[in-house]
Amino acid sequence: MHDFLIAFLGGLLLGSAVVGYLFVNGRIAGVSGLIAQVLSPHNIFKAPAFWFLLGLFIMPFIYGIFIKPDIAMTSSPFMLIVSGLLVGFGTRLGSGCTSGHGICGISRLSKRSMIATSIFMLAGFITVFIMRHIIGAF
Repeated sequence: MHDFLIAFLGGLLLGSAVVGYLFVNGRIAGVSGLIAQVLSPHNIFKAPAFWFLLGLFIMPFIYGIFIKPDIAMTSSPFMLIVSGLLVGFGTRLGSGCTSGHGICGISRLSKRSMIATSIFMLAGFITVFIMRHIIGAF
């Protein structure tokens, strides 16, 4: 029950943050778009995007201080960097990331986001199946 409650509260917090960002800034809170805003030299929406991203970065550390989850690192730092770069490439290729399409797009009943989310979820399922059952990496 404890894990369910933590996941439920995390979902509520995430949904509240996304809705709050939309109401305050009039923009969708897709993380790849927020990163592009922060890195763009001419974007006037830089400050809200920066603070939103800073919150995303800091909250796992705060969670770890108060909840102290037992999380084992199963991948090397090199693989984590490569994975992050591949995800970044995929978000630019797909014109949005999981947060933009999966949370914001589906909640707005965007057909494009439903298709994108289905494709990246299917790719994730296939990747886990291959890594776990064919290669035996987990």
